[in-house]
Amino acid sequence: LLTVTVFLSTLTPKFYFALTVTSSFISGLILVFEWWHFRKYGTSFIEQVSVSHLRPLIGGAENSPPPPAAFSAGENESSRQNMPECKVWRNPLNLFRGAEYSRYMWVTGKEPLTYYDMNLSAQDHQNFFTCDTDALRPSDTVMQKAWRERNPQARIKAAYQALELNNDCATAYVLLAEEEAKTIVDAEKYFKQALKAGEMIYRKSQNCHSQSPQHEAQLRRDTNVLVYVKRRLAMCARKLGRIREAVKMMRDLMKEFPLLSMLNIHENLLEALLELQAYADVQAVLAKYDDISLPKSAAICYTAALLKARAVSERFSPETASKRGLSTAEINAVEAIHRAVEFNPHVPKYLLEMKSLVLPPEHILKRGDSEAVAYAFFHLQHWKRIEGALNLLHCTWEGTFRMIPYPLEKGHLFYPYPSCTETADRELLPTFHEVSVYPQKELPFFIHFTAGLCSFSAMLALLTHQFPELMVVFAKA
Repeated sequence: LLTVTVFLSTLTPKFYFALTVTSSFISGLILVFEWWHFRKYGTSFIEQVSVSHLRPLIGGAENSPPPPAAFSAGENESSRQNMPECKVWRNPLNLFRGAEYSRYMWVTGKEPLTYYDMNLSAQDHQNFFTCDTDALRPSDTVMQKAWRERNPQARIKAAYQALELNNDCATAYVLLAEEEAKTIVDAEKYFKQALKAGEMIYRKSQNCHSQSPQHEAQLRRDTNVLVYVKRRLAMCARKLGRIREAVKMMRDLMKEFPLLSMLNIHENLLEALLELQAYADVQAVLAKYDDISLPKSAAICYTAALLKARAVSERFSPETASKRGLSTAEINAVEAIHRAVEFNPHVPKYLLEMKSLVLPPEHILKRGDSEAVAYAFFHLQHWKRIEGALNLLHCTWEGTFRMIPYPLEKGHLFYPYPSCTETADRELLPTFHEVSVYPQKELPFFIHFTAGLCSFSAMLALLTHQFPELMVVFAKA
């Protein structure tokens, strides 16, 4: 103690100043590193190290959650690592360019589609509606160039040129229905003309598809055109209020082309059946497509949760439930909501109208904000129609996050949440929309702690510099 006292009495104000400056600098570096790690990975580095490495050494090893369930068809861990983490999908319920997206732009002056989204659509059109044999038909050659045009008016002009060369050019009618038609009624008229031409060409391709690989490619293209036209006609009927007709068209399409399930026509069917309030039919569709071996979507998970909630939501009360506990049906409903929220955590804020909606993009990112916008845009009315469903969602959805405290590392029912969704969603959604980010990037405790430590030591350094003698006396005391 005497040695320490002598040592402290010999220290000068310069030592205390250097000490506080050094500690402030070190804590500042830790703060910068913590902030960088948090912005990149969404977690605190110090907290992550303490949980992963120090707690097991101390003896407080956390219980590992059960292994996550399969996320997509036939997928194992090694194949998942080889797959792109953030694959963009065509939105099954995408709107019509001329009749809906353009009208929004005329009214608001805001562009609802990003260039990235429209470029993906152009690539889709080239893949779906063109093939190697287009050079044999002048109208198809013109349309091949039309799909690559960036200017809408140039595409429309090319479509009319194709019709002048061949009045039965189905893809030309498709382009006019999508981009020139100003109303859904006009779009339906164009699609009916496209259907008539497409069926004729499809029958011809069927008769000679086995003659050569070129004819097989032509059949695939003509099949794509026919399926696309029938689907859009069903969507026109749905938008014009002819819902039963739309349901029949969708069912017939799924029976006629069962191998094209990757087009997710069942999601269109689910939405139309919910509008009819045909909940038994909705359950039958879910029984077929909500399978562990099939890819999931927000429409599948949240529709399943809605049906479970429908059974209990009318009588559900959080106060009563807290006193008597949850019944079996209520537990099933809550678990279904937790499952849906884990798959896509962005949806509840749109359903509960805590965030404003925008027009859904033409492409979506599964588990991303773009998928949440597309789902809520069409399904919010179905949740509102069932009394108490939104109240049950409001009371229970945030409990999901207690089960998955580190969603980027571990999931509960699905694979860990992809870390790249924010970047992809910003490219898909318009700039005026505030992109939802998950996990919630609230500042961790250690960032607050290091910021406070850095500020405190910097203040001590400043006081030591300004009042050296007083601070020496204070330090010795």
